[in-house]
Amino acid sequence: MRRFEFAVDRDHARAVNEVVAYLRRLRIWSYTAAVVLGLGVAFLVWVNHPWSWLLAVAFLLAAVTALFIGYWQPHRGRVDKLYAAGELVPAVVSETTRHGATLLALVDLAKPDTDGPRYALVTRTVRSLPGHRTQTGERVPAVTVRTGTAPNSVGDLWQSVSAMPIAWGTRDPNTIERACGAIHEVEWKLLTDNLDLAAKVRGADAKRLLLDPQQLPEELRR
Repeated sequence: MRRFEFAVDRDHARAVNEVVAYLRRLRIWSYTAAVVLGLGVAFLVWVNHPWSWLLAVAFLLAAVTALFIGYWQPHRGRVDKLYAAGELVPAVVSETTRHGATLLALVDLAKPDTDGPRYALVTRTVRSLPGHRTQTGERVPAVTVRTGTAPNSVGDLWQSVSAMPIAWGTRDPNTIERACGAIHEVEWKLLTDNLDLAAKVRGADAKRLLLDPQQLPEELRR
């Protein structure tokens, strides 16, 4: 796995990193749900009917789950930890709108014990890209991140893998340039040659498009 080490600017990340913002909202929603479910448990116990006790147990289990998610997110969602754990991947701007842009990224979905890589195209809609020009074809180095609450894998493949731009973790343009240089040119070319597939990826049920290994450049089959 290709890593990229750099000093994460936490203040900058808290201000612009949309993954961090999502995890923060998820934590708030989790604690809110836990409180609501806890009140539901209290009400059902007060009703004191056989059916209400069954529902109270179900509500209690759901409340405990919500509390666990809320407690766990700060440990899982530390921005420097996310950048350190992710794999450095290429992404390019495939579309721009008034409200932001769409990134098309090339990621390897294969789990560590899988025989060989399994590349796929994924997209991510972003509101801002500090340090980048918001124009089609702009190279945006990123790291992979898994933030969903769904199961982490299906068979030999990771699920819910997306790309988190390096620019969301640093203001330093030299760091972004260094990350671009650490990615093979063949990967950038593969993305730019397939920009027209971004719409197809967005419309896919799994929000990803697996690539045929036999149609990949030789450098990506190793």
